[in-house]
Amino acid sequence: MQLRGTVEHIVYCNEENGYHVVELLADQDLVTVVGDLGEVNEGEEVVVTGRFVTHATFGFQFQADSCVVQLPETSRGILRYLSSGALPYIGPATAKKIVARFGDETLDVIANSPEKLTDIRGISGQKAKEISSEFHRRQGLREAILFLGQLGLSPARAMSVYRHLGPATVEAVTQNPYLLCGAPAWLRFAEVDAMAVRQGLGPSSRVRDLAAFEYVLRHNLQNGHTCLPAHQLCATTATLTGSTPEQLAEALTRILADGQLASVTYGSRQYIYLEDLWRAERGIAQTVRQMVRRPVQAPAGLQQSIRVLEQAQGIQYAEMQRQAIATALENRLMVLTGGPGTGKTTIVNAILSLFEQQLDRVALAAPTGRAAKRLSELTGRQAKTIHRLLEVDFSKGEDAVRFVHNESNPLRADVVIVDEMSMVDVKLFESLLAALRPSARLILVGDADQLPSVGPGNVLGELLRSGVVPTVRLTEIFRQAAKSLIVSNAHGIVEGKMPQQGGKTDDFFMLEAGGAACQQLVCDLVSTRLPRSYGLDPVRDIQVLCPSRKGLLGTEAMNGMLQQLLNPPGPGRSELRRGNRVWRKGDKVMQTCNDYDLQYERQDGENGAGVYNGDIGYIEQVDPSEPALRVRFDDRVVVYAAEQIEELEPAYAVTIHKSQGCEFPAVVIPVAETPQKLQYRNLLYTGVTRARSLCVLPGRRATVRAMVANDRHQLRYSCLARMLADET
Repeated sequence: MQLRGTVEHIVYCNEENGYHVVELLADQDLVTVVGDLGEVNEGEEVVVTGRFVTHATFGFQFQADSCVVQLPETSRGILRYLSSGALPYIGPATAKKIVARFGDETLDVIANSPEKLTDIRGISGQKAKEISSEFHRRQGLREAILFLGQLGLSPARAMSVYRHLGPATVEAVTQNPYLLCGAPAWLRFAEVDAMAVRQGLGPSSRVRDLAAFEYVLRHNLQNGHTCLPAHQLCATTATLTGSTPEQLAEALTRILADGQLASVTYGSRQYIYLEDLWRAERGIAQTVRQMVRRPVQAPAGLQQSIRVLEQAQGIQYAEMQRQAIATALENRLMVLTGGPGTGKTTIVNAILSLFEQQLDRVALAAPTGRAAKRLSELTGRQAKTIHRLLEVDFSKGEDAVRFVHNESNPLRADVVIVDEMSMVDVKLFESLLAALRPSARLILVGDADQLPSVGPGNVLGELLRSGVVPTVRLTEIFRQAAKSLIVSNAHGIVEGKMPQQGGKTDDFFMLEAGGAACQQLVCDLVSTRLPRSYGLDPVRDIQVLCPSRKGLLGTEAMNGMLQQLLNPPGPGRSELRRGNRVWRKGDKVMQTCNDYDLQYERQDGENGAGVYNGDIGYIEQVDPSEPALRVRFDDRVVVYAAEQIEELEPAYAVTIHKSQGCEFPAVVIPVAETPQKLQYRNLLYTGVTRARSLCVLPGRRATVRAMVANDRHQLRYSCLARMLADET
């Protein structure tokens, strides 16, 4: 239904996404209207479409799905509009003077003859121009919201598109609706294609072909590919456009000639890139080659220093450990890789000590907050996330994330050590390299057998594959670690061996179960058996890691059951319903994307911004009236407004992919009914190595055997290794 009325009072407004709570005078009744209204001001006449609802706290109100603003036409309405502060330099007193002078023609004067405003005392020519400019901006935004709303975009998304494209939004989208496939709208190609047909664009237009190629390449970033072979790109794009692969191959040749996409050729195969990913891999290759070639002064008496360090710490390094320490001190860039129990932490601590003896400034970093916290605990030094080390720069807006530290403002570190390097994607590594001083050293630590990064690329794997970077691979398992079945089974999995079953006295054991019985077993283990036997907190100490999201043993089903068991509804436990999810105080949650704008407050009072994909936290407070959630991520507290809550998902169970870089006291990995495409070795290995003290595998041994036997690594198209090895 529709309501027509005048905005009497704005109760609440989020300027970023247009969410409002307003009081609307409609047919002499004052109605509370809530929703994404775009940009409205007191005194404006609006037509809202939606429905009446009853809110649990605020009672009867109108939930708006769309809003059309109609500027006031009478002197009274115009006065109310201008008095609201909608335009710069005009307050209630000035508004009275302007309306008294121009009457019903006031808005026409502001729009088309702003110089006449200088008749009003206090309004200079410059102020008149700024008043008119802001009026036109608001009108352009409203026109864009109305136009994009007819195409199916919400006011919040339309405002983002307007900020991205500017005053020419309507014209730009009319000429090329495929712009909506990209940032910040991210519409599906089929949706935009239907819009284009309605606007009369032909099926063989150049902009359509380019948009389809870009859409496929962007979609495959989510699968980890930084590029695609040309023939595969054309074949996949053909399924979107209805063109033949041969027709698209011709179109691709023209597009590449125009420089709208990038390509490289190795052997007989051509690979196609989005421009920014091509620049990233090429830039990484150039910087890494420079670092490897640039000579470094090895410290005098290095071997003696290592022996002194051994005496001071009361240990004796193995030969490979000694070699790793020397390699780090003798090179500008090195990679240290190895599985659990091989002594990577011992080496990092030794390297730290020797660099600090030289009075070098050392920075420690990791991809996630949990990984950084763990690195701090293991080294006794402060470690930061890579994002926090580089410092996010918000000056370019949400669609153009940059870092404070870059080529022009490098880090003040002589040495940077990055742990959990397998998680670092191409774009983040590009930014890290750009922020290093020319004389800085970089030490990359990671486990090459783990899953690659969630983001595009396989940086650690490509660096190792290239053979260009000085590398030490630790393989010896030390005595104390060898007592752990978690460690020995992890190494066995890498070698293609079935894990030992274990028992009650071991830190690893498997339990046979399948289907619904396995689902119930997981719930019993988490809620009762493991807490009772090991004194574990079922929410904070035990993490369920699922190979997939779907199915009986996927994260979606397991989270529903575990929430009901571990955090059921009850007195004093406030909750918020959003779509098909219920959020309660005490729930364990995970951030599902990088959000550089989310504000946080630390325990020490420090304020900052940025919550990242994979961060795990706990809901401390639920406010159904806003609605809003207050979530604690380790030492950071974040308040999620209504429109940001969708960035969260329950985290009683998470996918193994999402667990990268984390370590938990105990993990439970259900391995029954696992989709065949997810039955591979390094997925199982990554899950097992997330366990610090206890790992339980309920499921079918046949599934475990199939995963261990399948040693294919997740295929990721990338040319970084070949670029690194390319001397040209």
